[in-house]
Amino acid sequence: MNIPMPDNSEFKARDRFERMHNEIRNRICLHDYAPGMRLSEIELAEEFGVSRTPLRRVLVRLEGEGLLQSVHGVGTFVTDADINELEQTYRLRMELAELTGKLSPRAPDATLLVEFQTLSARSKALIDGAEPRAFAQLNMDFFQALLQLTDNDPLRDISERLYFQTTRIWLKSVFASKIDLDEEVRVFDREIDDIMAAIELGDMQAAALIQRAHISMSFTRMQQ
Repeated sequence: MNIPMPDNSEFKARDRFERMHNEIRNRICLHDYAPGMRLSEIELAEEFGVSRTPLRRVLVRLEGEGLLQSVHGVGTFVTDADINELEQTYRLRMELAELTGKLSPRAPDATLLVEFQTLSARSKALIDGAEPRAFAQLNMDFFQALLQLTDNDPLRDISERLYFQTTRIWLKSVFASKIDLDEEVRVFDREIDDIMAAIELGDMQAAALIQRAHISMSFTRMQQ
């Protein structure tokens, strides 16, 4: 039986949707769009060169992910992130991190190893001179690389969704001077080194356990 394939226009529309979603999500998580900020559909549609219909689909998805809130007749606003409200989310992230070493773990190929090496170099360049946004971006890029260590798509999807729900809390803590940025960079750099040592040995379970431990320690530091 012949299965009809989507035409190029469908692929392009899907790709455009994902690019818009990822870009707006990143802006929210990097506090380019601060909590409470109202997003202008007109301005965003003009920026991305689309009509408001596909843009609204992106905003609805981000609302479902907990990053936006739509108020009828008023507009769409960036939500805030509170560590106490997201405690259970953090604890679930810890368990999911460990599962990446058990459910369809995948050893990195040469390309992914180079990506980890590049991330490590970026981390070391930030030691004793970190800028919050640059470090937050590095953290996000490292997480996306870690997702490639499992072939379990549902696990990857859920882990990504929960990560982006919680990642803003760290940057919020830095801006409030509640945590030491330079110390955070040093801890993060050790995490990269430890995970790289594990994956270079082919021990995906150890890499997952290291990730789990660092999520736990990060959560504890922010609580304190």
